[in-house]
Amino acid sequence: MRYGLLVCAALALGSGGAQAGLLAPGDFAAGRYLPPPPDAATTNREMDELHAIAARSTADDRAVAKRDAENETPTIFNDAAGFDLAASPETFKLLTLVGDEEEDDTKDAKAFFHRDRPYAAEPAIKACTPVKPGKAANSYPSGHATRAFSMGVVLADLVPARSQEIMARASQYAERRLVCGVHYRSDIVAGQQFGTVLALKLMQNPAFQAQMAKALAEIRAAHP
Repeated sequence: MRYGLLVCAALALGSGGAQAGLLAPGDFAAGRYLPPPPDAATTNREMDELHAIAARSTADDRAVAKRDAENETPTIFNDAAGFDLAASPETFKLLTLVGDEEEDDTKDAKAFFHRDRPYAAEPAIKACTPVKPGKAANSYPSGHATRAFSMGVVLADLVPARSQEIMARASQYAERRLVCGVHYRSDIVAGQQFGTVLALKLMQNPAFQAQMAKALAEIRAAHP
C-alpha cells in the first residue's frame, strides 16, 4: 500500500520544477517520498537477516555481489534487455542521465536520513567491497537499489516485451546489496520506491521525453 501511495504522489505532482531534462534542485526531496528508517527493534531483526545471509552465501555469491557493486552503468541490464546498451548510444545516454540524477538525489536522501551502514553498526558484518574506516551514515536509501529501479523502469518502458526480465534484474541487483553486507532490507525497499518515483518524475519531463524518443527510435531500428 505504501509503495502505491508513493507512486501516485509522484504522478500527481507532475513535472513542475524540472529543467533541462532533469529535476530541479529541491524538486525531488527524499522527505516527501520516503518514510523514516525503521526503529531499533526492526533494525535488529534486519541485522539478524544479514547474519543469516552471510552464513549461507558462498564465495561465488559474494563475488557476483562484488561485481554488481562495482558496475553502476546501464550495462547491468544487457542480458535482461537482450542487447548491448553500450552499443546503443542514445539509450545509453538516456540511462546515464537517469543515473546522474539518481546519484545527486540519493546523496541528498542519505544525508537527510543519516542512517549508519550495517558494517558500521556491527563489525561482524563484512562488506564485499573495501569501506572507509569510521562511521558510515549513508545507508538509507540504497543508492544501488535506487539506480537499478530508476533505470529499470525507464528501460522497461522502452522495451516492454522485456519488462519482466528488466525489472527482475533490477530486483536482483538491489538484493545483492544484502549479500554484500552494505545495506539493510529496508534500505533496499526504500531504494526500490525512490527509484520508481524518480523514473516516473523524469518520464513526465518534456526534455527527458525527447531523449526517450531518440532512444526508442534507436531500439526499434536496431531491434525491430
